[in-house]
Amino acid sequence: MAFITNGTTTTSFAEYQDVVDADQRLFEANEGLTDDVVETALIRGTERILNLIRQTDWWRDLYLEKTTNPVYTTRADVPEVDIDNIQGRQNDFTDLCVFYSLSQYILPKIADFSNKDNAEYVKIGFYANKFQSLFDEIINSGDWYDLDADGVVASSEKLPGHYSLRRIR
Repeated sequence: MAFITNGTTTTSFAEYQDVVDADQRLFEANEGLTDDVVETALIRGTERILNLIRQTDWWRDLYLEKTTNPVYTTRADVPEVDIDNIQGRQNDFTDLCVFYSLSQYILPKIADFSNKDNAEYVKIGFYANKFQSLFDEIINSGDWYDLDADGVVASSEKLPGHYSLRRIR
């Protein structure tokens, strides 16, 4: 499990082999899922995950409560998540990226949506649920982001999150 880097910039939480490890049979049945196709989906998935984190109350609270010289006063002012400051739970972020990319980008390319019993169609829901469960866990833990970029997540930078329960019908 490794992050994809482009020189000194991290571009993705996961790489091709991480997706292959998650669902080997998918690649045996679909030769079109090449390294380039999958890694492009992983990079896009990482961008979306960072945006989803930025939209959480946890991220806003972390900046508004923990920044010593707050220049951010509203949600619109809160900056983007810096991927290089994610210091903890990196394996979980790799899994998060794999689950998101499989459910949102990779499986929809090959699923037969006319057949609700199609394996790929069913896997979309499976991986979407795994993503949401892990995403909630990561946000609730709040112990993985190095706010001051000193290379260590100090106790003062940890802010456990919380979610309001939502009913799904």
